[in-house]
Amino acid sequence: MRISPPCSTRPMTPRIALPSIFTVPKFGARLWTIRASPTTLLRPISRFQSTISIIKMEKVDTTARLAKLRQLMNEHKVDVYIVPSEDSHASEYIAPCDARRAFISGFTGSAGCAVITQDKAALATDGRYFNQASQQLDDNWLLLKQGLVDVPTWQEWSADQAAGGKVVGVDPTLLTNGAAKKLSEKIKKNGGKELAPVEANLVDITWGDDRPPQPNEPIIVLDEKFAGKDAKTKLAELRKELEKKKSLGFVVSMLDEIAWLFNLRGNDIPYNPVFFSYAIITADDATLYVNSSKLSPECRSYLTENGVGIKPYEDIFSDASALCKSATAQKTDEGSDSKKFLISNKASWALKRALGGDDMVEEIRSPIGDAKAAKNETELEGMRQCHIRDGAALIEFFAWLEDQLIVKKATIDEVEAADKLESLRAKQKNFVGLSFPAISSTGPNAAVIHYKPERGSCSVIDPNAVYLCDSGAQYLDGTTDTTRTLHFGNPTAAEIEAYTLVLKGNIALDRAVFPKGTSGFALDSLARQYLWQHGLDYRHGTGHGVGSYLNVHEGPIGIGTRVQYSEVSLSPGNVISDEPGYYEDGSFGIRIENIIMVKEVKTKYKFGDKPYLGFEHVTMVPYCRKLIDTSLLTKEEVAWLNDYNADIWNKTKGYFENDEVATAWLKRETQPF
Repeated sequence: MRISPPCSTRPMTPRIALPSIFTVPKFGARLWTIRASPTTLLRPISRFQSTISIIKMEKVDTTARLAKLRQLMNEHKVDVYIVPSEDSHASEYIAPCDARRAFISGFTGSAGCAVITQDKAALATDGRYFNQASQQLDDNWLLLKQGLVDVPTWQEWSADQAAGGKVVGVDPTLLTNGAAKKLSEKIKKNGGKELAPVEANLVDITWGDDRPPQPNEPIIVLDEKFAGKDAKTKLAELRKELEKKKSLGFVVSMLDEIAWLFNLRGNDIPYNPVFFSYAIITADDATLYVNSSKLSPECRSYLTENGVGIKPYEDIFSDASALCKSATAQKTDEGSDSKKFLISNKASWALKRALGGDDMVEEIRSPIGDAKAAKNETELEGMRQCHIRDGAALIEFFAWLEDQLIVKKATIDEVEAADKLESLRAKQKNFVGLSFPAISSTGPNAAVIHYKPERGSCSVIDPNAVYLCDSGAQYLDGTTDTTRTLHFGNPTAAEIEAYTLVLKGNIALDRAVFPKGTSGFALDSLARQYLWQHGLDYRHGTGHGVGSYLNVHEGPIGIGTRVQYSEVSLSPGNVISDEPGYYEDGSFGIRIENIIMVKEVKTKYKFGDKPYLGFEHVTMVPYCRKLIDTSLLTKEEVAWLNDYNADIWNKTKGYFENDEVATAWLKRETQPF
């Protein structure tokens, strides 16, 4: 993502191709450098001729890469080698230099794990990416479709391959300690020798000089008028939590937690305003481990004023080992062994090893993650305001796109449409950049849940097919993520039915009222119920947490069937997505996504003297009228829909006073049913 000071207009984020791997945005050397010329190329023709087809994603020949990796495995006495998707900070979105799994396998989806033996290679991923992986993997690879009956997990497959006393290796910075412990037990139970930490990353060596360098982008201070709470207060509140747990200190490894704690933002990972760093917080000290060249004099002064020391990023493991030795010696002298260091349950195996292992370390759900997820009033108001501006950009875009396709008979491909949308967002106040690559997909491409259109090879948008647009932006006052599915022609009965069932689920979750202590796991079926009644479903979660000018996917909360969603209840201030869908492979895809915020609601009764909670929606973009079958809606759903449309009209109409096309489109789409 691009970080820059506010201005009236900003051009689009650049997208460049890394040879034979994947497409990511490349960021300029200066914090405010942004690509110019946000023009969208249009090719007017007399009548539309559909050129839509399912875009076949490029396969990469991985034969040579696997051969080199296997040679390195022999040299390091490793029989099975694991290549996770994550970086050393368990990031979902990663910098190009950390895309090891994508490099070795050719599969570019955000989730998955590669496992390589001397004669086999397997790629495991979830249902969002079955379609994509089947297209991108070459003949060297076996696809493990996680979640399907009789398909082993990548852990099970790895353990099976280790049978007979074989060694499984992994870079210990890329696997959490909990994951490493479970995998080690599974390997030994299945007859394998061990899970061995291999400090030299073998994929990095295989990649060689072609591996992109680690980003070194400048860091900025986020003004308190956007953060809502100063860093000193956040540190004081964290230290109170550490005192309650009688700990030696907390070693922070999650990048978004460090950015939030210190009210800093960076630019090291595409679309996520974070920077490579670690932090150690004790009762008396706070130390930020970061490449000091990223820090301006302003940042240095700011950190000093807040009592934060600065040390090189690379020193974290040696300092962790030194802390362990010091604490061990102190315990011996005092005859006490109760206090331990705390790390997040997402911290790496390597970090726990450096701190002394189980004797010295306790893994917990990060108190910073919990605090960050409960937005303060400033952050909540920022979310409301940025979604109004973002909604105005989307409304202008959809109106423009319909006018171009239907009235002007222009030919526009998926990437050109995404570029246009970005240019419209860039005009909005406090715009920084995109929050993830836009999913701009027409017809059968919309059935690929995390479809990524590529410049020069994507489909032309067909006005006679479904168009799904899942996109978002970063603003200084919040992060957006909105999905709308539209049709510019005459939708089929199947498309209308599917859309309306998905809409009913979207509304049901929005209208939910539930007692405090309820988890997202418990609410998931509300969004799926109408699809289930027709024997339909979708292979992704229903909702994810959203950061405040931070990661668009934010833990620990979520709505879905993942076990971790049952462990954390929803609380006032949580910001989360509401995005049910349905996908007909080879035909069309439907997804509707709003951002909703948890709030306390008034109820007639209060059983158990518990507060009751509900949601406030902040997304301000109309649904597609021609895809809604009102005969499938209840009176309550129609009333909700009319209220929502009236809210959108009132909050966004002022943005289009000089735009007749957008005003007409908005007025039509928000008319009462």
